[in-house]
Amino acid sequence: MHNDVLGDIHIASRTLSKCEAIIGSILDKKALKRPGILAAHRLDAMDVEATKALIRQTKSQIVLNAGSAFLNMSVLRACIDVGVAYIDTAIHEDPTKVCETPPWYGNYEWTHREECERKGVTAVLGAGFDPGVVNAYAALAANAYFDRVDSIDIIDVNAGSHGRYFATNFDPEINFREFTGTVWSWQESQWTANKMFEVKRTDELPMVGSQTTYLTGHDEVHSLSANLDVPDIRFWMGFGEHYINVFTVLNNLGLLSEKPVVTAEGLEVVPLKVVKAVLPDPMSLAPNYKGKTFIGDLVKGVRDGVETELLVYNISDHEEAFAETNSQAISYTAGVPAIAAAMLIAKGDWDCHHMANVEELPPVPFIALLETLGLPTRVRDAKGDRAFDPGEFRQDRRQSARAGA
Repeated sequence: MHNDVLGDIHIASRTLSKCEAIIGSILDKKALKRPGILAAHRLDAMDVEATKALIRQTKSQIVLNAGSAFLNMSVLRACIDVGVAYIDTAIHEDPTKVCETPPWYGNYEWTHREECERKGVTAVLGAGFDPGVVNAYAALAANAYFDRVDSIDIIDVNAGSHGRYFATNFDPEINFREFTGTVWSWQESQWTANKMFEVKRTDELPMVGSQTTYLTGHDEVHSLSANLDVPDIRFWMGFGEHYINVFTVLNNLGLLSEKPVVTAEGLEVVPLKVVKAVLPDPMSLAPNYKGKTFIGDLVKGVRDGVETELLVYNISDHEEAFAETNSQAISYTAGVPAIAAAMLIAKGDWDCHHMANVEELPPVPFIALLETLGLPTRVRDAKGDRAFDPGEFRQDRRQSARAGA
């Protein structure tokens, strides 16, 4: 829908038919703004040399890695070697390890920061919604609203229903891996360990009402804790009792393990991959999905000497997302921000020539662009609940405070 900004677009996957189906859908919806190349390619993105060759062949300048989190280091390596911009939507994961020692970015992506800086390669990490937009919300609050931020609570609730007995909204393997290890949060300026479903809260949220969420380990906590001077940063996700019950049974039976086992027939299988194989493909949920999602940052701190609370959030609708893109709102909220990031790089606003997490980049152009792409932001504070107005957040309060001092 924005090839007038992004130019020729190439889609690559190990499964060529997936790319061709996407292209067919785009053409059916007459979504291109101008004539241009929209091509499919078969690629194993774990093959760095093959990825480099495809980048060169297509003369691509920006690579958006929307694949599995297992691909990040391979695709990033290819981009650094060729000298093109890189974007991803989630943190890298080693398929043989679950929940490594924090900060997670320090284990993989950040080890390449110096090389990106030296070579002038733009690499924007975690440019989905969470991580991604919520990082921009946090930077917005810290830089242009509060004088001091005491806590950031990121809240993610899917209040929709897909009508299936049990399914995950994105890749089951990645989904379950998030919840089978230690829950790491940043509290009192240090890493704090909990178990999954051990800590919960209930909030009255716009549009989706009263929702119970659970303290969960998540990507953005691992960069925000390093990049913002905030003592408490936590991530909360909503789960229904049915999901918790099924998850608990599968986990207790060992069916969510990433470690191979040998069957009585001598076959070596990974239990988690078997569970993934028998669950519905998340893409298949989209046609019947109804309801809304809520994702936002509840930020508390001091503004003009007064303790203040700010909620910055987005509401998305599953049916509206499907009507526009043939995808449910979970995919929509993850994918649209990555396109916004690509557009900002193409226009120069985010072409920073080094590696950056989203909170290190200007948040206002990102949030304002998302408004035009179908992901409007709202804010709620003592003055009420209202649409995001960029004019409210232009001033860097931290710089003003330093100048005044």
